[in-house]
Amino acid sequence: MGKRVYVGIMSKEAYQERTMAIARGEYVPREHEPKIWFESLQSMAQILSNENRELLKVILEKKPKSLAELEAMTGRKKPNLSRTLKTLERYGIVKLHKEKNRTVPEVLATEFRVEFGLDELAA
Repeated sequence: MGKRVYVGIMSKEAYQERTMAIARGEYVPREHEPKIWFESLQSMAQILSNENRELLKVILEKKPKSLAELEAMTGRKKPNLSRTLKTLERYGIVKLHKEKNRTVPEVLATEFRVEFGLDELAA
């Protein structure tokens, strides 16, 4: 089933700096530090839009066995669904499994906790 994920807002520059500090061993992420990062509240709002959250809910509740089945359940066209699901997969929110000649979506994240600070506005 799904899980709680921590989401953060951080500028691209600050994220790159953080990543390099981790690579150099100068910074160790905290246990509940965000695993998914967005550059702005707007970009987070696009990914976690009402429409996308409704899509995740349909996948969780109805467990479609293919994108064609999900298309029939939601009324969304397959190219749109495919693009949206690939984006959600990049963020670790869904996983797309290949089974025979089908792509089967699985929701990995069901609850989101957002973390950001005002210091990021200056970055």
